[in-house]
Amino acid sequence: MKIAILGATGWVGNALVAEAKARGHDVIAIVRDPTKLTIKGVSTRAFDLHSSADFAPVVEGADVVIASVSGRAAGNHDLVAQTAKRLLVALANTQKRLLWVGGAGSLEVAPGVALVTSPDFPAEFKDEALAQGEALRVFRSNKLNTQWTFVSPAAVLYPGDSEGEYRIGGDAFFTNSDGESKISVTDYAKAMIDEAQQGEHLNQRISVAY
Repeated sequence: MKIAILGATGWVGNALVAEAKARGHDVIAIVRDPTKLTIKGVSTRAFDLHSSADFAPVVEGADVVIASVSGRAAGNHDLVAQTAKRLLVALANTQKRLLWVGGAGSLEVAPGVALVTSPDFPAEFKDEALAQGEALRVFRSNKLNTQWTFVSPAAVLYPGDSEGEYRIGGDAFFTNSDGESKISVTDYAKAMIDEAQQGEHLNQRISVAY
């Protein structure tokens, strides 16, 4: 399988590239600055999300496109939902599937009540969480025929190796037996590449946690 990964030099994107490559997939790393990509043996294509350039050429030949997008570095959180819209349009009428690195803030702690609205939600992550929630609304209101999957991590996504089996959920926020909502970036990447290979959750949001 050929997998294009947008945002491959970010720490989540880097983990996705490593996992896909370890499984023998052909990887296209789509980045603003290809010189920053540290993993060898992958194809690179330069693309700046702040430009109005067409996405189609940079995802040419890919079977699956995985997007890891954050407006945090530039302080432009509108970029998240805008990129979701652009990718849905670019991949319409193709056989390419779109997988999205989502956030945990839009997970529901009660029916219709998002985690991001909780009083103790960290203020420093709130803008990013709201942006991901807007991206999720973009996906759910999509009328095109692009097949997508929005993959929310646990509330705590952290650097680290695999810690074993992960669980797949839906919209509801869930925790482990110790009341923790967490997943290592390595196991999140495993869940994402599993979904890329299997395509079991088309046109829906899933969540990943221990």
